[in-house]
Amino acid sequence: MAVEVLLMQDVKDLGNQGQVVRVTDGFARNYLIPKKLAAPVNDSTRRQLAKLQKVREAELKVALDEAKVRAAAIEKGSFTVTMKVGEGEKLFGSVTSSDILKLLASQGFDVDKHAVQLENPIKELGVFEVKIRIHPDVDAVIKVWVVQE
Repeated sequence: MAVEVLLMQDVKDLGNQGQVVRVTDGFARNYLIPKKLAAPVNDSTRRQLAKLQKVREAELKVALDEAKVRAAAIEKGSFTVTMKVGEGEKLFGSVTSSDILKLLASQGFDVDKHAVQLENPIKELGVFEVKIRIHPDVDAVIKVWVVQE
């Protein structure tokens, strides 16, 4: 027997917060409702969900504003890597995302290891722009100077 429930949170492979979905009675009664992932469809739960969505929107706005401030601070930084160089100005080794993470950490920026958007390791001297994903909607672009040791 199927029952309609209002999702109070995002549920993987089922739906997003605020959607009305049809699920089996047992799934709703034994899993979704006890974990407060969903509630039976009625006016009370719709009002409760509206309040939750307002709070969630406010939190997302604050997180986005913080990410923009953080991105501006990171972009102001100066990042220089010194590497040993061989013939033809080829580097011994390369500058990878982990090296860039260490540079960011040395300047006081704590960034997730997946935030550095470096397609290929840097293998030559010069100035390179590297994108750092601070937030799903905010990217910072830093300049990395690779110089000879």
